[in-house]
Amino acid sequence: MTPPWDAAGSDAPLRTPFTSLVGVRHPLVQTGMGWVSGPRLVSATAEAGALGILGSATMTLPQLRDAVREVKSRTEAPFGVNLRADAGDAADRVRLLIDEGVRVASFALAPSRELIGQLKDAGVVVLPSVGAVRHARKVAEWGADAVLVQGGEGGGHTGQVATSVLLPQVVDAVPVPVVGAGGFHDGRGLAAALCYGAAGVAMGTRFLLTRESTVPEAVKARYLAAQVTDVTVTTKVDGLPHRMLRSEMVAALESAGRAATLLRAVRHAAAFKKHSGLSWAAMLRDGRALRHGKQLSLGQLLLAASTPMLLKAAMVEGRTEAGVMAAGQVAGVIDDLPSVAEVVERTVDQAARLLREPAVGGPPTAV
Repeated sequence: MTPPWDAAGSDAPLRTPFTSLVGVRHPLVQTGMGWVSGPRLVSATAEAGALGILGSATMTLPQLRDAVREVKSRTEAPFGVNLRADAGDAADRVRLLIDEGVRVASFALAPSRELIGQLKDAGVVVLPSVGAVRHARKVAEWGADAVLVQGGEGGGHTGQVATSVLLPQVVDAVPVPVVGAGGFHDGRGLAAALCYGAAGVAMGTRFLLTRESTVPEAVKARYLAAQVTDVTVTTKVDGLPHRMLRSEMVAALESAGRAATLLRAVRHAAAFKKHSGLSWAAMLRDGRALRHGKQLSLGQLLLAASTPMLLKAAMVEGRTEAGVMAAGQVAGVIDDLPSVAEVVERTVDQAARLLREPAVGGPPTAV
């Protein structure tokens, strides 16, 4: 079988169907993390030859337009924007991407067939994130150009199936390029994903822990000090499994009763209402959309709608005791703060070397 990469005769160590589709040099994606994936990080990633993705869920429409234009002023390389398919203004955001000539639209939830068609007709690459084989099949049938599949090791909202099990299943199930996510932080992971048949990998926590990341230094230090066992999954933030660092806020949410949860939710919801300009009705609508059929109390519903403020408290304001810090399990094995360019270069170089050279001890002996 022909491998899904080509390292011969090119100044790009690894070329895959994904790099050809998107127009980047390297099969790496920096995920669209709210409050983290801003213009500085995204443009640095794009300049390094990988695909940077703006996290727009925490931006108003005018803020998103300004962020897109700032990235375009910093780099001519392709980049993407991550959208919430269930947002009330999703159609307006899609139109913005088309008007601004953004190369890639990624989605945290499956976009509708209509949104996919609108983007594809405009030449925008559609890259939905999925956490199950059936979801990958659905978006591929609807016309998605590629899929990003995240295993349970990934940060933020996550599932229960490990990447090493889920990724090859999705590769076998869909006819489009597949990007693996969840548990990747170096060239060994990229090489393994390519051997599974993926066309690249996406990394969040690894790019968060770089010099170009605008996350406060005290928060980065908290990530760097974490062990693998310090990364937990809780449903107490918004009713869905959410992988994050253990913190004072997580402990408070997990021990809080209904009354305390409601009080905290109202406070955070009011702050998010002021930031976003949304009405209370719109916030509750978004909270219901996020629950995915799960029965949530009013407090949990408001927390689901205002989760961005819990993230902002840590990722922007540096208040680790008052916010949540989404994190992949790889936070427990990352111990440095390189530049984005260094992350990309050493990841791709290590993967290329491993794919070209025999493993230590030589190939296995047939029995």
